[in-house]
Amino acid sequence: MLQADVVIIGAGAVGTAIARELSKYVLKVILVDKNEDVGGDASKSNSAIIHTGFDASPDTLESQLVVSANPMYDQITKELDIPFKRIGAILTAVTQEEFSLLNKIKEKAYKNRVYDVDYLSPQAIKALEPEVTDKVLGGLYIPRESIIDPFLLVIAQAENAVENGVKILLSTMVTDITVKNGQVQFVKTNQGTIQTKFVINAAGLFCDKIAEIVGLCNFKEHPRKGQFYVLDKNVPYKVNRIILPVPTKLTKGKLACPTIHGNLLIGPTAEELEDRFDKAVTAQGLQEVIEGVRKLVPKISKEDAIKQYCGLRPVRTPEGYHIEAYKEVKGFIGISGIRSTGVTSSVAVARYVTNVLNNEGLDLIPKPDFNPYRIGIKKFSELSDKEKEQLIKENPKYGHVICRCETVTEAEIVEAIRRPVGAKSMDGIKRRVRAGMGRCQGGFCSSRVLDILSRELNIPAEKVTKNEAGSELVIGKIR
Repeated sequence: MLQADVVIIGAGAVGTAIARELSKYVLKVILVDKNEDVGGDASKSNSAIIHTGFDASPDTLESQLVVSANPMYDQITKELDIPFKRIGAILTAVTQEEFSLLNKIKEKAYKNRVYDVDYLSPQAIKALEPEVTDKVLGGLYIPRESIIDPFLLVIAQAENAVENGVKILLSTMVTDITVKNGQVQFVKTNQGTIQTKFVINAAGLFCDKIAEIVGLCNFKEHPRKGQFYVLDKNVPYKVNRIILPVPTKLTKGKLACPTIHGNLLIGPTAEELEDRFDKAVTAQGLQEVIEGVRKLVPKISKEDAIKQYCGLRPVRTPEGYHIEAYKEVKGFIGISGIRSTGVTSSVAVARYVTNVLNNEGLDLIPKPDFNPYRIGIKKFSELSDKEKEQLIKENPKYGHVICRCETVTEAEIVEAIRRPVGAKSMDGIKRRVRAGMGRCQGGFCSSRVLDILSRELNIPAEKVTKNEAGSELVIGKIR
């Protein structure tokens, strides 16, 4: 039987951030997730924006955590060696009704202590972003809205946590939590039992199911589907900042956002569902994305799309961020209502949860040898010719380009598999080094990546999956 001081359920942005934060202390921490890789569900299928919290509901826990998290990313992304850019956003009003809301939104930003939001005239907006519609009536500039690679954020936090002593168990589903005399004692999973005194429920869309196990569920989570298009890097129009519509109560609307890697992301929809596994894109939803975004940037065309995908973000009823310990079950920390701002707030949530644990009696002794730094995989495509030549001399696998669209080498793929939280699937490789994320979407490199996974994991090609078990790509040999 495994033993831990703390068990974290859910390895999305919030769970991995908590794991990294707790790795700063002399503790035995185990992070479990039902999926085959870190990244959860919502954390790997979102708009990849680090928000300022300018439009959050004032005086809420969400506002507190999002606003405080934003400035933390300058340091954290340097420590974790992941790309991050403060490109700014323009909230764009294209109708008189939307224009009339700008002042209220600005006031809300100020209530949230986001004071660098300012008004822009139509002329100023067009000067900054010429592709914005000529119908624009004005807008708000939010300079600290930023973009990040959400895959690498989660992966880097997980890797750094492991390097500092955290144990991560993937493909591990929690089936029961044993409580005796009002105290957490065991977490039972499909892979065995863990003895512990503290459990952190960071299960996202499934956090109500975990809460039900210990009888502490007075809320409901349901999925809100968001469909996106990813556009090619080489489109005949350019957007340099995040172009936002004026938000509604239901959604922030359809946005156009440059990605950290040079594509343009457009979407999402906001579709209320009951099925927590419905990740299908639809013709209707994708058309809604195109029509919505073209109100802001008319030249955008679905003909430029190279990928469509869907994310399910958790929606809590009653709504709102909730992070709490319970008198009824000592040692159980519930986290719920972490919705579309969850990637942003995750690093602040981790600090908040650590303080809750301290108040609940967990002895937090700082670890003298904690190492906050993680060195990422070198991107061959971003190196100078001289640097490339040197790497190839040191490791000939750098001279073997596997993914032509993104110029990903065999050496990078091998390292992605061999790292502390290594890739075990095609999607795992894609999220770490972008092989298969280019224009051809793996048409050229998929078979080669599959061969490398088979070789490095020492498994037959028939056992290599796209992601979870059951998504195997080949069924046997034809000769």
